[in-house]
Amino acid sequence: MSLAQLRFPSASSRGRRVAEESHPYRSPFERDRDRIIHSRAFRRLEAKTQVFTEPLSDHFRNRLTHTLEAAQVARTVAKALGLNADLTEALALAHDIGHPPFGHTGEAALDEQMQRFGDRFNHNLHALAVVDRLELRYADFPGLNLTFEVREGLVKHSQDFEPGESAAADEYLPGLRPPLEAQLIDLADEIAYNAADLDDAVEARLLTPDEAAEEIPLFGRLLEEARAAHPGAHRRRVFNEALRSLMNALVTGLIEGVAAAARAAEVEGADAVRTYPRRLAQMTETTAQATVDLKRTLRRKVYRSAALERDSLRAEEKVRQLFAALMDLPDMMPALHRERLADEPTHRVVCDYIAGMTDPFLLRRHAELFPGGVS
Repeated sequence: MSLAQLRFPSASSRGRRVAEESHPYRSPFERDRDRIIHSRAFRRLEAKTQVFTEPLSDHFRNRLTHTLEAAQVARTVAKALGLNADLTEALALAHDIGHPPFGHTGEAALDEQMQRFGDRFNHNLHALAVVDRLELRYADFPGLNLTFEVREGLVKHSQDFEPGESAAADEYLPGLRPPLEAQLIDLADEIAYNAADLDDAVEARLLTPDEAAEEIPLFGRLLEEARAAHPGAHRRRVFNEALRSLMNALVTGLIEGVAAAARAAEVEGADAVRTYPRRLAQMTETTAQATVDLKRTLRRKVYRSAALERDSLRAEEKVRQLFAALMDLPDMMPALHRERLADEPTHRVVCDYIAGMTDPFLLRRHAELFPGGVS
């Protein structure tokens, strides 16, 4: 099952924007991983919503714990296939670093505001801005000065770009596929959040194990097997066993799917991955269907539930109001952001400022600017 011939070789990296001496005992991608982990944007993920907010529970996943789970899946798959696990891990740890507060609700709200100015907000492109410009940790360069391959993967892990399709992506080999390590990230991300959201949804009592079993045949079979193997165990522990088996099945399905696709394509070498007309990262047919079933069930039973809809509407309105207030009062932003106003449009600076906020910080800033509330 090894695809070592498709492994991206660390020595072939196109390097960093600002040249640096090589490290005596860390590869370029290990250094990238460490810079990401030590960044302020990475720490902020701890207080950014994944799906569920604190009123429902204080021990559900947040954006940081989700990132760690996704990185665990991605690294496992990369190692099983003989790919570059360091590059894969760095990409997985950074893949959500551009997410704004309040998850996808916050992203949609910011994008809506940016469209009023003929602009857009995309969390992948914002991640690139974070690591290229917005992090201020080093004296010799702005951002984190990551390798080309990690920056490329941030832009292209979930979609390909043709030349001229995106100004931000044109630097990163448009028209070519990213390395196989980057192609793994989106599917590893799906596995992590689908399994985690099912777990949290059952904990929040928005979905029962039996309801999930009816909607998701693969999970239903695994739940039956867990009940048969542990007849006297508490129902929560039985559910956990079935969930663990589901995660294992999904990860195995990704490993086997990628290996089968690579064999069928008969590609040889990392460069051939780039020029192949389709992505090679895919799940087996059975696992892909289970993923479709999971997404459909979670969308209908969880993401569109009344409890989450109420939270989403409140968060969306607060983002919208804060954006408008800061457009009118840009001097209310910190000095580092105000300094950018001389060279960049106000709406972009305001957007970047809000996108970097944690959920609690956005709520505090909103309360400061609207002390009496907004009707």
